Amino acid sequence: MNRFLLAGITQIETIVKVNKVPVEYASLTNKPNTIFTDVGGDAYNESLAFKWLGDDVMFLTFFGKNQDISMMNPPHHEISVPTNYVQRTHGDTPLAVIMVDEDRKEQIFEDIKDIRDCVYDRETITKLVPQCDFAVLANANFCRPILEEAVRNHKKIAVNIRNFSERTELYSADFLKAASVLYFSDDDLGGQDPFEFVAGIGEKYGTDVIILGQGSKGLVLYDKKMRLNAHYNTVKINEVVNAVGAGNALYSCFLHYYAEDGDSVNAIKMALLFASYKIGYMGTSMGFMTTEQLDQWKGIIWREDRLN
Repeated sequence: MNRFLLAGITQIETIVKVNKVPVEYASLTNKPNTIFTDVGGDAYNESLAFKWLGDDVMFLTFFGKNQDISMMNPPHHEISVPTNYVQRTHGDTPLAVIMVDEDRKEQIFEDIKDIRDCVYDRETITKLVPQCDFAVLANANFCRPILEEAVRNHKKIAVNIRNFSERTELYSADFLKAASVLYFSDDDLGGQDPFEFVAGIGEKYGTDVIILGQGSKGLVLYDKKMRLNAHYNTVKINEVVNAVGAGNALYSCFLHYYAEDGDSVNAIKMALLFASYKIGYMGTSMGFMTTEQLDQWKGIIWREDRLN
């Protein structure tokens, strides 16, 4: 069992399934089973995934004191996220409305409230970081002291860089330099070749492993030690119901297996299975496979005679 220290943003999300992104104007659209509201956000989604995979999670996040914290673990959830390190120092939890179409294209509206001004308790950080095997961080301001402590304690560090551009590269420079694993989305590459992008990041920052998510097209996996820079297609287990959170599921599953033996190829194959199953379910808390189920699907999808 791995022990992950996970720090990032939790938000309340409303997911709206639409025909096409961007949405064409209509004064009223009435379609059943297309709007879903729940607690989400990268860090929350990743915490759920780790728990489903049997990992121990120390979850450092903020949740608004004006909201009921039981929203994080409603009665219908089969797995609970740990809330003992959730801080309630600000008024409202960040909000997001996510429009998603059948091609898995997303249009996101965010209101992060005062999360940029939040500061996580330093004493808790100092106590918890030495206990983890892997620090999994967002590039949020309140994660910087956690990053510093993880570096000081020589911990492996993984960072999810949500939207990458020249501006965000400067903002995230300390995270990029410290991380041994980086996860990006290709949303903002501006036409740059994906293989050149990951190779450039790897060379510039000395990163061990980089995952570049490409939505329905799959991903690019870069592994410095293996001299690997390769594309992997998605696999199909479920029909697509909701792709929101699929990247978080993939990223978490990858880290679960990668933390065990450092085999990035096996880890990415398991992660693709995990994400493929997840997109067949609407809710944030639904659609996770156990490690036993992953082993079964690996024998079906990734048989040795299909590897080449």
